[in-house]
Parts: sequence; C-alpha cells; structure tokens
Amino acid sequence: MNEKKLTKDFTNGNIPKQLLWFMLPFMAANALQVLYSAIDMIIVGHYVGTPGLSAVSQSSLILNFATMICLGFSNAGQVLVSQALGAGKRQEINDIIGTLFSIILAMGILFSGVALIFKVPIMQVMKIPAESYDMASDYLIICGAGLVFTAGYNMVAAVLRGMGDSKRPFLFIGLASVINLVLDILFTGILGWGVAGAAWATIIGQAVSFLFSLWYLYRRREAFGFDFKPKSFLPQKKYTKMILSLGTPMAIQSGCINLSMLFVNSMINEVGVVASATFGVGVKIDDIFNKIAQGIQYAAMPMVSQNIAAGENNRCKQVVRWSWLYASVLTVLCMVLYLICGEQLFMLFSDDPLVHEMSDTFIAAILWMFPAFAIMRGTHALIQGIGNAKLGLVLSLLDGVILRIGLSWLFGLALDFGFYGFVLGYGLAPYGCAIPGLIYFLSGKWNQRKVLAEDI
Repeated sequence: MNEKKLTKDFTNGNIPKQLLWFMLPFMAANALQVLYSAIDMIIVGHYVGTPGLSAVSQSSLILNFATMICLGFSNAGQVLVSQALGAGKRQEINDIIGTLFSIILAMGILFSGVALIFKVPIMQVMKIPAESYDMASDYLIICGAGLVFTAGYNMVAAVLRGMGDSKRPFLFIGLASVINLVLDILFTGILGWGVAGAAWATIIGQAVSFLFSLWYLYRRREAFGFDFKPKSFLPQKKYTKMILSLGTPMAIQSGCINLSMLFVNSMINEVGVVASATFGVGVKIDDIFNKIAQGIQYAAMPMVSQNIAAGENNRCKQVVRWSWLYASVLTVLCMVLYLICGEQLFMLFSDDPLVHEMSDTFIAAILWMFPAFAIMRGTHALIQGIGNAKLGLVLSLLDGVILRIGLSWLFGLALDFGFYGFVLGYGLAPYGCAIPGLIYFLSGKWNQRKVLAEDI
C-alpha cells in the first residue's frame, strides 16, 4: 500500500471541502464511540431498571476520567505527528509513535491498577446511591481491569488522526460497537447477567477493537510509518520529554472536565436515584450530540498542526472559521432535535415515568450550553493544533474546576434551584473556555508562537 493511503497533505487545496470530507468519518466514529457506551445504558435501563442505569452512568464517569487522561497524552502525540508531517520530517514519525505507544500502554496498565485498588474510596466520594452500589462496583471492577484496551484504541486513533486518516478509526470503533451490541443483548438480556454482563460486553468489544487495530496496522506498517520492531517501542528521551511536556497540560485539561462531573454527580446523587439516573441519561444524550460535533474539532486540529508547521498561518485562520460554520449548523440541528424529541430520547434509555418527567427539567437547563460548544470546536482545534497546551490547561481549569463545580453549587445549593440549578451550572461552565478562546484567536497572538516542529 502506498504511503499516501494513510497520510494526507492539508497544506494546500480547498479548505472547506477538505475539512468537510475529513470530518465526516470522525463524526461518525465519535457517534459510534458514544453509542458504544450508550448501548450499555439502554439495555441495562430496560432489563435491570433505574438502579442499574444509575450504576452504569456513575461507573462510566469514573472510568472516563482515566480514559481522558490517557487521551490527553495521545493528543500530544497526534500534534507531534501532524507537525512532523507538515514540516516534512517523516523519518522522525517512527520514533514518535513508538514512544507514544510505550507511554500510553503503561498508563493504561497503571490506571487499571488504581481503579481496582482504590475502588471503594472512589465510590464513597461519588456518593453512589445504595440501590446502585453493588452493581456499580461490578461494572467498575470489570471495565477497570480493561482500561489498557480503551487507552490503546484512543492512542491508535490519535496517531491516525495526526496522519490525516479519518476512515480507519471509524472502522475500528465500528467493530467494537457491533461486538458490544451483540454481547450486551446476550449477556444482559438473554443470560440475565445484569450490569456485570454489560461490563463484560464493553470490555470484550474494546479488547477486540484494539487488537484488531494493531494487527491491521502491522500488516500495513510501511504505509503507517511505524515498523513495529521491538527496539522501536523503547521510549526515546527526546520525544518522551516532548510528549510529557505537551501532554501533561492536555491530560489535566481532559481530566478536569471529568473530575468536575464527578463532583457535580456527587451533589446530584444526594437528591436521589431518579435524579442520578436522569442526569446520567441526559449527560449521555448530550455526549452523543457533543461528540458528533467534536468530530469537526478532531478534523480541524491536524489541519491546523500541518499548516502552522508549514508556515501557512492564513490557512489556519480559514480552518477555524469553517469549523465554526459547520459547528454552528450542527448545533442548531441538535438543539431543534432536543426540543422536539427530547423526552423520546430519554425513553430509549429508561421505562421509568419519573425519569421521563424529570427529563424536561434537564433539557431546559442544558440547552444553554450548546452555543459555547459551537465556538470551542474552532478555537480548541487552534489551541491544541499549535501546541499551546498551557493555555488549554488554564481554560479547562476555569471551565472544569472553577465554573462547572462552582456554578452547579451556586445554582443547585446556594440558590436552592435543585436539580435544574445543578444542570444549569454544568451547562453554563463551558463559556469559561469558549469566550477566552475566541478572544485569543481574534487577537492574533497565536501567530507569534514558536512552532513545535522546529524541535522534532
């Protein structure tokens, strides 16, 4: 297979057309990735009930924290791969990929150990409802043991994104989703294993997807840019330092959002199991919408990286602006769908009429969040694509720690708005990222940054 089959040059050509066709597979892959976990909740909600639904949603948040930390470092590797391609430094890609593989797989193993060893104190901090506790524990143990597979898939997908390949990540996650669906129905529905069955379906699907992706890329290693020789997996000091330096702020950035969700969930869990289940379902539906839109950011990010490394700053501006346009159109469509079919979407996950009733409150509050995410698709692609991880960290701390927790506490507890206030605070927090990011782009200060590719 020719090398061009796995890499794309975005430093010339029609930007809106390139972005459109590059982002569509990412949007589809992200939708499948969220659907992958949503399937667990849908099947559990129907076969186990509201306590099982709460158990899966709460355990997933804990596991997602570890996943997002690994994803932060994977994204750092993606930026280095993209800038190496943009600067024409293709020989260095093998060492970057090998170093990234070693770092991410080691982190996956580490987080598996943490999830298993510290399961009890983590669940106590979350204040998981008593009706869901044992089931949440089962899900956390089974899926926590397999975090290395989740981290591995995200690592492979990040490298492929950096090389301009959006089709194969879709292929790999599609395989996992099909396996997960079939096994969910078998284990949870037919065999009656409950929440534990959903966990086994999830982890088996992730393992098969990751192992298949490695086999697939090994067969095409020349086109992929990594030779898979044992010595190539030894971390290179130079690239280890660059990945850790760039990835640490990105990992903290990714983790902050999930950490804040854990705190917001702990406040909501005290309201009761119905509120816990409703918020869990609502966040999952919201995640589907946002992850689909995030496909635009995933496509724009390597385009920015390649062009900034090639000195094509004007093309970077165009990438951001077209990202805003595509994201705005998608945001309007999602908001309309939420308003028209919101309660029906909740019904897919739960048969509980109390959850359906509370869904109206969730929708009324969460809609405030959507315009902020439309802005962030372009600005986050720029900030991450140029490698300004420190700014991304500051914005995420503002969003995830200060505003998301602070506003949820303010509206939910201090002002006594209850469930609506918790969700409203959660929904308004992203403006802490969106508005400063917009100002940074419009100021043009990003043009003055040193390009990472100079040190590769």
